[in-house]
Amino acid sequence: MTATIDRQTAPEPAPRDRRRGWFAQLLLRLHFFAGLLVGPFILVAALSGAAYAVTPALEPLVYAHELRAPVTSSTVPLAEQIAVAEDVVSDEGELVAVRPAPNPGDTTRVMFTGEGLGESYTRAIFVDPGTAEVRGDLPVYGTSGAMPIRSAVDQFHRSLGLGDFGRLYSELAASWLGVVALAGIGLWIVRIRKARRKKEMLRPEPGAKGYRRTFSWHASTGVWLLLGALFLSATGITWSQFGGENVTGLRAALNWQTPSVSTTLTGGGGPADEHAGHGMAQAAAGVDDLGAFDEVLAVAQTVNVNTGLVEIKPPADADSAWTVTEIQRSFPTEVDAVAIDGATLEVVDRVDFADYPFMAKLARWGIDTHMGSMFGLPNQILLVVTALGIAAMVVFGYVMWWQRRPTTGRRMRMGRPAPEGALAKAPWWGLAAVIAVGAVIGWFLPLLGWTLVAFVVLDAVLTAARPVRSATPAPAMTTDGRSR
Repeated sequence: MTATIDRQTAPEPAPRDRRRGWFAQLLLRLHFFAGLLVGPFILVAALSGAAYAVTPALEPLVYAHELRAPVTSSTVPLAEQIAVAEDVVSDEGELVAVRPAPNPGDTTRVMFTGEGLGESYTRAIFVDPGTAEVRGDLPVYGTSGAMPIRSAVDQFHRSLGLGDFGRLYSELAASWLGVVALAGIGLWIVRIRKARRKKEMLRPEPGAKGYRRTFSWHASTGVWLLLGALFLSATGITWSQFGGENVTGLRAALNWQTPSVSTTLTGGGGPADEHAGHGMAQAAAGVDDLGAFDEVLAVAQTVNVNTGLVEIKPPADADSAWTVTEIQRSFPTEVDAVAIDGATLEVVDRVDFADYPFMAKLARWGIDTHMGSMFGLPNQILLVVTALGIAAMVVFGYVMWWQRRPTTGRRMRMGRPAPEGALAKAPWWGLAAVIAVGAVIGWFLPLLGWTLVAFVVLDAVLTAARPVRSATPAPAMTTDGRSR
């Protein structure tokens, strides 16, 4: 009787607070499902990005005849080189820019419009500056002057070759890459705090087998790739369809945009000067007065143009000036620009990279590093390693999902998902914070933010609507990825 009374009156153990650890559980579920669903986009973006990083090194080999010419002791004037290029193009295009040979042994690019060319493409005639011999005729892309092999890989990396619709793929990949990486490092921090041998969190666990081995590679590799993944995600968003527009708007609001040189003519060189206007109109048409290219370049070299990589653009109309712009995107960055009145050869405006706002410089450096042009071959090697590492992380994730599948029974079954109900366990302020953060992100990065809100809301609704199970639940993953 006494024993019975003791059992009835003995204090029961305090119930475990089910709300503890809800945030780590949310990170795990977000990391799991985001990686599972968006993984293919990230995988394609990573592999195509690695291919793109290799193409600058391939171009000099594939297009050696177009890009290189025998070194000679003298060069012919730009006017003669342009005239030869115009003979090739005839009436099939309008002259838009000239890039003189930057170094001995390089060719000059004379660039024209052309039928069938996509946006930002031009038709480039490659001319030997020593003999005025035409070395090639190819379409090139953008300020980087990407040759066909690089521009093809670039278009696939940007949009899968599907235009604006395909750009949604790259925006999803760039946006969710950062989310998956941040959720992953959050889980890594949770695990390393509990780990006895913390050094094994920085390298694959020796002697591990099966799922444990794959998880060890996934976790330790992810730590070393974190900064690179976040950098590629942030810089990739600047090219995105929706988020990129908001980034541009924010930069403009904060006066962080890249300065541009003004080509508006005023005073004696303006339209009131009939003779000057006539001369500039002819130069803009690329028919007469080709010697102006040599003259304008010579003036620019006395102002702020001090690198061989330059682009000369004739005026768009009689009321505009010529521009000479440095296009050296490798370190040190050389992107100074000057506008020159073609009639008087007076400087109309100039922009120096040294005067850029710091954030504009940072954006320039970030984009050029993302494209592999900032530090040349070392930059490209680092990009390839990072991109292939990210691709391996996606593969590791799918392998773990497969290895975690139930092995009982004859039917093939998929791996168990991450534990559910994190938001149902969250305090009101935690739920409000998650939705608020998602809404803010959704305003700035719509494709990411609203898919993120949709994920957490749908997850909470499905969890709340699911009937309570009376049986013992199947094992689920802990925050270190193991079953429990």
